[in-house]
Amino acid sequence: MSWPDRRACEPLVFYVTDRRGFGVEESHTAARLLETVARAADAGVDAIQLREKDLGSRALLALAQQAVARAGRAKILINDRLDVALAAGASGVHLGGESLPVADVVQFRASGRAPADFWIGRSCHSLEEALAAERDGAGYVFFGPVFATPSKAQYGAPQGMEALATVCRAVRIPVVAIGGITLENAGSCIAAGAAGIAAIRLFQQTADLGAVVSGLKQR
Repeated sequence: MSWPDRRACEPLVFYVTDRRGFGVEESHTAARLLETVARAADAGVDAIQLREKDLGSRALLALAQQAVARAGRAKILINDRLDVALAAGASGVHLGGESLPVADVVQFRASGRAPADFWIGRSCHSLEEALAAERDGAGYVFFGPVFATPSKAQYGAPQGMEALATVCRAVRIPVVAIGGITLENAGSCIAAGAAGIAAIRLFQQTADLGAVVSGLKQR
């Protein structure tokens, strides 16, 4: 996987999806999500992590295929499901603590059963996890929650800026800050060494995605 030099480029921007967060009837959530995927891609996000953990294989694959078709230049990353990512023609897979081990997915890619430029990322909630992800061959890590946010409450208290900076100094791969990211605090994450930011509500609760992405890219 080829990443831009984070010291010379704009911050990376990841939209993480949550179709149930739109507050519409279940029958309308997929359409609303796909509309937002297209708008986010047009606005210039770098990657979109399809994070719909409750969906079964068939429904997730159908949604992923439609997301890939609407994503334009943005990369579609499938949460957890390597099989779905490959079947949908997605650009990569984003792994968590209960997913396949990073090292196994890296080896799978090296065997030629996934494209050479297939992205492999890992969610991390500690320095130790970030170091292990780098050692095992992850191309990037999400680290958080940096700030308080309902979607990450299960992971405990916010990590804070000091922990983010420590992880950014300790690993060579890109670190993407996640958890409670806003236009107001995104700059502090980049100043701490993060290569980019990831968010759910920041993208799903705005009427002007273009202004949001533009604001983040200028941090």
